[in-house]
Amino acid sequence: MRQVQALFLIDLLKVFAALLIILHHLSNYGQIAVDARSVLPGLMAWLFEYGRYAVQIFLVMAGYLAAQSLTKFANEKFSAHALLRVIINRYFRLFAPYIAALLFTIACAYIARFWVNDEFVGEQETPSQFLAHLFFLQGILGLDSISAGAWYVAIDWQLYSILGVLLITFSSYQAFIWFIGILAVSSLLYFNRSSQYEAYFIYFIGSYSLGVLAYLAKNFADQKIQNLAKFALIAIGVIIAISTLHQVWLRNFLAWFVALLLLVWGNASYPSLGPASSKVAACLLRWIAWASPRSYCAFLIHFAFILLANTLYIALGIHTHESGLIAIGLMLGVVVCSTVAANYLYRWVEVPSAKLKL
Repeated sequence: MRQVQALFLIDLLKVFAALLIILHHLSNYGQIAVDARSVLPGLMAWLFEYGRYAVQIFLVMAGYLAAQSLTKFANEKFSAHALLRVIINRYFRLFAPYIAALLFTIACAYIARFWVNDEFVGEQETPSQFLAHLFFLQGILGLDSISAGAWYVAIDWQLYSILGVLLITFSSYQAFIWFIGILAVSSLLYFNRSSQYEAYFIYFIGSYSLGVLAYLAKNFADQKIQNLAKFALIAIGVIIAISTLHQVWLRNFLAWFVALLLLVWGNASYPSLGPASSKVAACLLRWIAWASPRSYCAFLIHFAFILLANTLYIALGIHTHESGLIAIGLMLGVVVCSTVAANYLYRWVEVPSAKLKL
């Protein structure tokens, strides 16, 4: 188990959200999703409808962790030049496993096109499309995404960069908190409800800002800043509740609830297990600690295995049986293969690439 900065709630949410988004995509794409619904119609329908809300968990956690990282620099009065270096280093941090996963997905999509005639496989990738993905511009340019998770990486980099810019723009944290609170409400109640903004940070910064406020409310050294961040967090929750009189948006409530969890237990370490604790509990904690740092890689790589599973299902003629049990077995295989591949992607690509810094 990791001993350095091992935070139980953060790790648990990472693993849970990554697994949920994988299952959500499994319920969406290909013939195995169609046949699995015949056996587990309720579960498949729930994953299809609500599994995508895992993105809210990712966003709130990303804001919390980004604030943890960037406020260290902001407290040192870092310059625009230093900010640019931090933003570029963030790009390097995301880039290597992202590109490795994209190349693997392109190879799997090439194989899938021989047998799978489905919209989710997509057309043959073009050089301009791939180049746009290299610089996280595919959404802004209106190009099809090569992988189901590629859009999130682009948004994460936008949000991190904007947060860094905001932190050096405002002369005080009081002004920063007021501004980001107003920005969060605007995003949650307006921008996040219009698909035309989906390729830009403004669509997602509401949930992201809740994570930022949760970090400041819990960990900032100045008690006055903590109290102001708590007030902003509570005020946004009240506004979300009032907005339900017009329309209920569950994702807003989920984002706020996750922010509250981080406010209360964000710094909680792993529970200590005594001699009487079960081996199952110990194994579960070890697995969470192992899986958490690999969750990003699992998120990146799983779509390729969904492509391969559907290709195998059709190429071998298994789909003619319309067996929901076989389809579910293939889904479990995708989860297992994604976990194994994420381990190697993490060890061979993400960890070595962490040395790429300015």
